Formats: sequence, C-alpha cells, structure tokens
Amino acid sequence: MKAALVLASCLTLASPLFAEAFPALDARLSNYEYPFEVKIRTFEAQGQDLEMAYMDETPEKPNGHTVLLLHGKNFSGAYWEKTARLLMKEGFRVIMPDQIGFGKSSKPLEFQYSFQALATQTHDLLKDLGVDRVDVVGHSMGGMVAARFALMFPAVCEKLVLVNPIGLEDWKRMVPYQPIDDAVAAEMKKDDEAVRNYMSKAYFDGKWESSWDPLLAIQAGWTKGPAKELMAKISAITSDMVFTQPVIDEFPDIKVPTLLVIGERDRTAIGKNRADAKTAAKMGQYQRLGQKAANAIPGSTYVALPGIGHVPQVEAFQEYAKALVGFLKK
Repeated sequence: MKAALVLASCLTLASPLFAEAFPALDARLSNYEYPFEVKIRTFEAQGQDLEMAYMDETPEKPNGHTVLLLHGKNFSGAYWEKTARLLMKEGFRVIMPDQIGFGKSSKPLEFQYSFQALATQTHDLLKDLGVDRVDVVGHSMGGMVAARFALMFPAVCEKLVLVNPIGLEDWKRMVPYQPIDDAVAAEMKKDDEAVRNYMSKAYFDGKWESSWDPLLAIQAGWTKGPAKELMAKISAITSDMVFTQPVIDEFPDIKVPTLLVIGERDRTAIGKNRADAKTAAKMGQYQRLGQKAANAIPGSTYVALPGIGHVPQVEAFQEYAKALVGFLKK
C-alpha cells in the first residue's frame, strides 16, 4: 500500500494511472497498511460487540505525558504518522484510535452515532490502557470529538488542541436538512474524481498539489471496494451526526487550556452545496471562524496560518509542529 501512496503523489487526476494509484478497500481496510502496530479493543455497546482499532506508541525517553490524536471524518488514525513521530521524539506517548465507524474499526449500521458516544468510547479506551491524564489533539471532525471529550471529561483532559476543527458554525441553521436516504444516494455516485474534487474545493479552496494525493486513498478506495454501499451509508449517517450535533455553542464551557491552529484557506462547510449563493459565500470562512471560536473559548491561544488549508499537518508541517509542540511542552 505504501508503494501505491508514493505513486499517487506523482500523479494528477488527468493521468490514466490515477485510479490505479488507489486500490479498492474493504470496510475494515484489511489491505491498507498503517504506520504503527494496530491493536484492537473489543467491547459491547448498544447491544452489539464492537472492535475499536488503535495505535499506541511509547517514546524511547518518556516525558511522562500522553497525547491522544483524534482523526477527521474522511481520514483515519494513520494520517497522524508524522505528528506521532515528532511527539515521540519529544518524549510523548501517543495514542491514535479509529473511532467506531471509521478506519479499521467496526462499521455498525444499527448504531446511534453521537459525539458523546465517541468521546465515551475513547475515554474507556484510555481507562483500559491505564491513562488517567491526556493532552487531546483533534483535527477536522476529530476537533468536534475532542471538544466534546474536554467538556465531558475535564479531569482527564490536561490540554486541548483543535486543528482546523469543523463545526465552527451551526450549519443546520443555515441550509436545508438532507435526509439520510438522499445522502446515501449522493455517496453512491462518488468515485476517485468526486473525492478529489470535494477535498480540493472544501479543504484547499480549489487548489490541489499532487503531494496531497495520499489524503484520497481511503475514501477513493472505498468508492470502488466491496463495501461501497455500506461505507456510503456510514458516511451519510456520520455526516448527519456532524450536521445535527454542533459543539460550538458549548465552547464557552471548555475549562482546559486550549490551542487553535487554523489554516485560514480552509473552506469546509457541510451542506454548502444546498445553500443559496449568498449564504454559501459566507460559509466555511475559516479566517473569520477560527478567531471567533478562539474568542469563545476562555483563555485560548490562537495560531493563524494564512494561505494554508484544512490539513496544516500535511500542507504546513513546520509551522503547525512549532505551534503544537510549543503549546504541549509549555
């Protein structure tokens, strides 16, 4: 799989080899290699047996602190590799779970997806691992999970870092609701090109570089894999969770030291395609939303990355890393 990702970075969508760069993937990503050993936590929730995949890496010279890295909706724990290696070099233990419904974890359909449920399952994982204090870093949808975790478990969360979190505006008050059946139908139409076009438009304000192609691998692989219909349903259900369960109104209740790292070229806004032109133009303006979110969280620190999109840890690693490590080691 790594070879395929290296190849992908050299291609453009126009290349006939583009589709070949992203192999078909099954629901549990059995042929998608993660950068570290994957472990499984088995547990029961909502009357069914579930498996939560996670990576847990210990540094050679521990500093006594643990960092929890929470992935976004279109990603998995695997894309934290570079961040994890940096943090381990600084002495941090690093835990990277795949939330239920994502990555290599179980994909139940008869399941009430909520940020409270995901935060609770993550908290239970930490208890099983004997971790009672943790710095929480969340990116994209992971930022919503991280914020909910900090609100529910403030005694466990030492510090909170939000990297281009989504949900910085309440979309359900801005655009019409999309029934899940309609969302599934839309997901079923997606292919490699649709995945890339979405990420380009939303994450990078219409720009794209071939070095970002590995970001497409999981979503593109699922569009051509044996679990395409299942993953279309999971994507629709979890998008509904994001759309209907905003955390932003509770930002003033966050009591832990918080850092926001915001790539200000990000334009992510779920439902933007259903908005009228005037409303759509106002949505996903992270150069405004990031500062507004920071103002809402008491005592937070705001680091703006002008000209950078939704994934600073890929597009501007040095600037992102300086802010992240500086805050965690303070």
